[in-house]
Amino acid sequence: MRQLLTAALTMLVLSFFAANVGLAAEDHAAEALKHAEQAVEHGKMGHADVLVQHAKEATTHAEAAQKEKANEHMATGITHLQAAIEHGDMNHADVATKHAEEAVTHIKQAQ
Repeated sequence: MRQLLTAALTMLVLSFFAANVGLAAEDHAAEALKHAEQAVEHGKMGHADVLVQHAKEATTHAEAAQKEKANEHMATGITHLQAAIEHGDMNHADVATKHAEEAVTHIKQAQ
């Protein structure tokens, strides 16, 4: 009886950790999407500096999601986020916004 209880408890703990690992990947992708969408929003207002801040945060989360589970769309999203940062740093809000929009599209497809 004691062995059965120990085995059941072990399985419960392992299933909890396995579920949390899956949620972590979703959380990074969701955070990447949230920040990429905020980058777009600010880019449309001409706020290149704020676009860059959100694009950098989105990149951090997208890269973490990519490490947890590689996905071609997430990789393309990261490329567009990097381009958005580059153009935003040059104060090209319009071009940076287009790249951020592409990043949003690909991050959504990666989920």
